[in-house]
Amino acid sequence: MSLTNECEFPVPGQANDLVAAALEQTNESDVTAAVHDIARRSKVAGRVLATATRGTKDAALAILADALVAHGGRILAANAVDIDRERAGGMSESTLDRLALTTQRIEAIADALRQVAALPDPVGEVIRGSRLPNGLTLRQVRVPMGVVGMIYEARPNVTVDAAGLALKSGNSVILRGGSAAAESNKVIVNVLRDALVEAGLPADLVQSVDEYGRPGAVALMGARGLVDLLVPRGGAGLIQTVVREAKVPVIETGVGNCHVYVDSAANLDWAHDIVLNAKVQRPSVCNAAETLLVHRDVAAQFLPRVFETLREEKVTIHGDAGAKAAIPAGLSFESATDEDWAKEYHGLDLAVRIVDSIDQAIDHIRAWTSGHTEAIVTNDVNAADKFVAELDSACVIVNASTRFTDGGEFGLGAEIGISTQKLHARGPMGLGELTTSKWVVFGQGQIRQ
Repeated sequence: MSLTNECEFPVPGQANDLVAAALEQTNESDVTAAVHDIARRSKVAGRVLATATRGTKDAALAILADALVAHGGRILAANAVDIDRERAGGMSESTLDRLALTTQRIEAIADALRQVAALPDPVGEVIRGSRLPNGLTLRQVRVPMGVVGMIYEARPNVTVDAAGLALKSGNSVILRGGSAAAESNKVIVNVLRDALVEAGLPADLVQSVDEYGRPGAVALMGARGLVDLLVPRGGAGLIQTVVREAKVPVIETGVGNCHVYVDSAANLDWAHDIVLNAKVQRPSVCNAAETLLVHRDVAAQFLPRVFETLREEKVTIHGDAGAKAAIPAGLSFESATDEDWAKEYHGLDLAVRIVDSIDQAIDHIRAWTSGHTEAIVTNDVNAADKFVAELDSACVIVNASTRFTDGGEFGLGAEIGISTQKLHARGPMGLGELTTSKWVVFGQGQIRQ
């Protein structure tokens, strides 16, 4: 089945039906046994990393990066098969963009692994410690999660990002990459596994359950006790299904209904560049802006200019009456509905509303945000402070583009996703977010009285 939203579970209301249908069509016990065996092998492989030095892991990451570039031709050939199949099946251009690989993208993916290698190793970091009056010495230290499962969509780069971050943070990883990128991921996983062996590490540090289709994803979600953490990454349907159906701990990565608010005290040159960058630099990604809110006091001055630039970029505006009044000839316009305020477009569409105050802007964002990223453009320190304090998204930005919510841009290296929940991890999930902690206690024969 070809899916225009790259999602194996595309609509939340269909989730239970899809799970049931998958299990009806496949021998559930056989798939479950196979996936659980993969998870057990992952646990065994992960033990090797428990005592691996940073040097060992960094050298392995370099070997993985070199292998991806060396086998770029194989990867591109497989990716072309995926692209042709999904384009024929009606996949949207924005989704095809996420699916597509090029020589330059493969080199960038490999460079991301090298950047991860250059980052500090989080494993063994002492978070806090103390010495008790009875002489016991306490340390809370970072340790790997263990076995990390990834369920994601048409993003072959995630296959590499997940493997690299897992390796550096001492984890093994089990991947479910979806049917849209099946051929690409198959080759990439094989390249990574061979490179791990070349590096002297177990191939089973990176495994895939793609061959088992949706039933494999269901079995992975149910592998409680064998999988330590599950991270879904993709559309709302996929994420909500995993959160609802999984029996293992889940980090919820959110969709990106991101907002830019241009305040009455904004530097309008900054605002123009920020809106343009946030919307059109790469509209298919989760930190692209989807809604522009403009204070009424600057709307007449700001909107015609920014709309003219957006017209050149072939953006469609979904706006209120105030936005419509500023539309230049040749710029596509549709009247905005509640669906527009709530939507992650994944393309060259932008919802626009004129607001009377910063409070109205904040109320709008609170009502419609997915909790990912919000930005304000203002030279008013009080307005900036208010915006930051009163909005509770994973990232709130002052006078910069929403496109900076990214592990690489934050200096975290590649990321495994953007967490929009509040437990354990929030925002870009880099190396530290793939660790947990344990207490280590040193004594000299003490007993509790």
